[in-house]
Amino acid sequence: MSRTWFSTAFAIATALAAAVPAHAQTTAPPASQAILAPGTPIAAAPATVTAGIKPPADYVIGVDDALDIIYWQDKEMSSTVTVRPDGNISLPLVNDVKAAGLTPDELRAAVARAATKFVEDPTVSVVVKAINSRKVFITGQVAKPGPYPIMDTTTVLQMLATAGGVNEYAKSEEIAIVRREGGKDVVHKFNYKDVSRGKKMTQNIALQPGDTIVVP
Repeated sequence: MSRTWFSTAFAIATALAAAVPAHAQTTAPPASQAILAPGTPIAAAPATVTAGIKPPADYVIGVDDALDIIYWQDKEMSSTVTVRPDGNISLPLVNDVKAAGLTPDELRAAVARAATKFVEDPTVSVVVKAINSRKVFITGQVAKPGPYPIMDTTTVLQMLATAGGVNEYAKSEEIAIVRREGGKDVVHKFNYKDVSRGKKMTQNIALQPGDTIVVP
């Protein structure tokens, strides 16, 4: 066999190898396409985690709040709900459950009790998706009157700033915070000029859901 023939054959083999795409030579098939031996167990997909928000420490569920009621390993009974004006939520099989006025843990226990008629030892979670019930209302001589949500501790001065501040001709020494206490409306006075100057700071109270700030 001549040296010339061997050189020619080697050159042809090298050219054919170069023509094959690099990924076909080096890349193994993805795991999803791999052929499993009979009887090989297939790992289950990870469970979907439902994300919520962290409610304030003193949070109780209110009207218009959005919640996820999750039964472990029972998707048909799980549901995303909004608290109705009557304070109830509607769930599959269980029907109406009172939610307004309860903490998430209290609601979880109530739903679990109601579900025992249909599920043995139900494991229930309550996830807060949106808090729409904690509102303060501002009316009168401010730049942007209307309802404002509160999640953390918020003072009267902070809320007035959020509403764009008091108008030029407002009677800012006579602002009132109307709060429902013990079934009656209680009025707390607020002198904007004093507080803004650092005087009589006890007037700058922390607001509570349902408060109404009146700026005459």
